[in-house]
Amino acid sequence: MTSAHEDGRTQPADDLPAASGPRPAAANELVAYFGKGGPARAPIVPAPRKREWLDFTPGRSGKYCLPLLMAGEQGWEICNPVGFTAVWDGGEAPDALTVVPDGRPREVLAASIFGGGVLSFGVPHVFRTPSGWNLLVRGPANRPKDAVSPLEGLVETDWSVAPFTMNWKLTRPGAQVRFEEGEPFAMILPQARGTLAEFEPRWLPRSADPYTSQEAARFHEERVAAHRQNFLAANGFGEPAPLGMKYFKGQYPDGSPAPVHETRTRLREFEPWQGPADDVDGA
Repeated sequence: MTSAHEDGRTQPADDLPAASGPRPAAANELVAYFGKGGPARAPIVPAPRKREWLDFTPGRSGKYCLPLLMAGEQGWEICNPVGFTAVWDGGEAPDALTVVPDGRPREVLAASIFGGGVLSFGVPHVFRTPSGWNLLVRGPANRPKDAVSPLEGLVETDWSVAPFTMNWKLTRPGAQVRFEEGEPFAMILPQARGTLAEFEPRWLPRSADPYTSQEAARFHEERVAAHRQNFLAANGFGEPAPLGMKYFKGQYPDGSPAPVHETRTRLREFEPWQGPADDVDGA
């Protein structure tokens, strides 16, 4: 076994100093350690904004829902290397779920391990995040699939040295569930450890914030008026109401600008590895 220097040279593993712990990730660094097969074993890409099903919503209205569009970009997607079909017969044993690959069966990442109709993708990479950061592992955002539902996991990737599985629960016995080659099967999102527990949730009446109460009422009135106008237009009376784009534009209902507003999340691509491929069996 050999190990690579930063300049690409290698030296026998026996000559390396004993490791005292995992290499820490720098601030804002997200590392994917690959093993045999390299990064192509399970490609990782920034989650795109576009979802094909949005083109089929009435008036393509989904393309103007900024919260939906933004959520779709919040993470990196891990992609399936080989297409396959999975079928669950409804039983509880692992062999009640079968995976039939389109080809190259040794490259298929998915298998039935736990039973109960759970399909597990063995992610071949080991991730490293900065100290204090976990990795939320979930299904690709806003990509619905028939007869199967993603199961989420939270991994302490600032110290863990083991790969993990991304699991999906088949929900309808006998249904053929397809995962195409190149289709994302997981989405990863770094999450600062402990920040959620620092929030102090509480209830307040709207009257505690007069401006919010006023503008929420204005929003409701405009929405009711738009629904009424659309109803009349659908029955041949006048034109439909224009789309309400104030939130998309970062505006309050009265038209004044929000103090901070985002309309895109542009995540960086994983920096390509320039050194020799790591072909360590079992890595």
